[in-house]
Amino acid sequence: MPPVNTRKMTILVIILSILLFSSSAVVVGAFRVPPSNLFNKLYSNSHDAPCTLLSLSSTITNESTTNNNDDMKLEQKIWMFQDKYPISYEIAAANSNNVVTNDNNVEIVPILLLNGFGVGSFHQHRLMRQLLLEQNKQQQDIIDNKQHVIYGIDYLGQGNSWPTNCNDGNSKDELNLGYSADTWLDQLTEFIQQVVVPLSSSKKVHLAGNSVGGYLATILTSRHPDLISSLILMNATPVWGLNLPGWDGKLPAPPIPKLVGRKLFDTIRDDDTIKWYLNEAYVHREAFDGTYSDSFQDYETTDQTTTNNSNEALGSKIKACTENNGGHAAFSSILWSAPASEIVEKEEVCPDPLTPADFYSTLGKLPVDVLLLFGEADTWCTPAVAKRMHITLASRSDTTSSPAVAVAQRYVSILNSGHCPNHEAPTAVARVMLPWINSQDRSNVQLVSDSNAIIEEPWSTDISAHEVTIEESNNMGIMDRIVSTLAS
Repeated sequence: MPPVNTRKMTILVIILSILLFSSSAVVVGAFRVPPSNLFNKLYSNSHDAPCTLLSLSSTITNESTTNNNDDMKLEQKIWMFQDKYPISYEIAAANSNNVVTNDNNVEIVPILLLNGFGVGSFHQHRLMRQLLLEQNKQQQDIIDNKQHVIYGIDYLGQGNSWPTNCNDGNSKDELNLGYSADTWLDQLTEFIQQVVVPLSSSKKVHLAGNSVGGYLATILTSRHPDLISSLILMNATPVWGLNLPGWDGKLPAPPIPKLVGRKLFDTIRDDDTIKWYLNEAYVHREAFDGTYSDSFQDYETTDQTTTNNSNEALGSKIKACTENNGGHAAFSSILWSAPASEIVEKEEVCPDPLTPADFYSTLGKLPVDVLLLFGEADTWCTPAVAKRMHITLASRSDTTSSPAVAVAQRYVSILNSGHCPNHEAPTAVARVMLPWINSQDRSNVQLVSDSNAIIEEPWSTDISAHEVTIEESNNMGIMDRIVSTLAS
């Protein structure tokens, strides 16, 4: 690969070091499947929106495409956030062509996967597939009456979710729009309430986030714990953006933020920069360079002559996410936007835009079970960061909710995996996630066993899982403690 321009590299390192939230920019067999009206039920329910910074209603449309085979199904859908912004999302489940007739015999267990920055739900396809495959393997012995339904979603201004008729922040649909943590949290909350919860047997969802998706998942869980069955953080970043002065991030951008955002955006979406980033974020180059298919269906090896084909390589998909006419404006808005707002203690759950939420304080008050799943070779969200989160979670008392309940926290390290274990080590992640999700005793359920001690992915034979005890986390060295403090 050609060397990256030194000036570009310097700018990028500064951005990544501060942001820290950049993520890559991401069934088979006879088993019980959803009831025949599973997908119909999904689109026929809605709930009133909660008290949020943005309070307009949202609706679900019937526009969709389907990618399926005889055993599993992936549907692409559009949901209208606030009846104004078309949001792209996906549902993966057993193929609804093979259905049972008695709906009451099936417990629907939804899982929502949140992406990192700069990608779309395509970055979750491998994990979606592996969760369904592992479900099939465990079906008879463990979860015979459960059906997992897995969701992916693109944040507004990312992937395929954009305002209509974007014009560099100057269109009518972009007017006064701020791409911020609070905007994305409003979007995710309404999506869960209107799309996911109506289908869920428990009226809750298991929430799993990678990179900035972990940050958002943590704040969302704090705001609405009643919606969350459990929280899974995959190399979660504990910070958000730069919160630069002089502009609140609402479009259109003033001249200087517009110019700065445009220059930085063009730098980070440069082909050489994307290649450099992916090489830093991943341990195994073959996991992202197009050697293996990125399809929801399979990992078949691609023809070597097409390794860099735009339809295969992850870098090309990331680049494609930046081509929207609103991309420059969205990036500028994100750079200047504030972190997620702290919750004001009132009768209703409403965020205070003047008070930023502290990630670790929020994490330490969560009243739900939390699983940390971290790629051990991550050079940004290092094991020291994960250990600090582990220690913070372990400090929670049993009185963090009312009525008082015990909460579980576990930390599993995925060895020889980088910042995106959901994409680089999907089999290992799925084999840890499913026992966690299905267990009634998450403090004691076995998460690492012979089946995931050593994992063979198509691009690797050296990925493995190791559970980190709280004693190991408490024994962090001085340098690790300094590193974990700086990354906050």
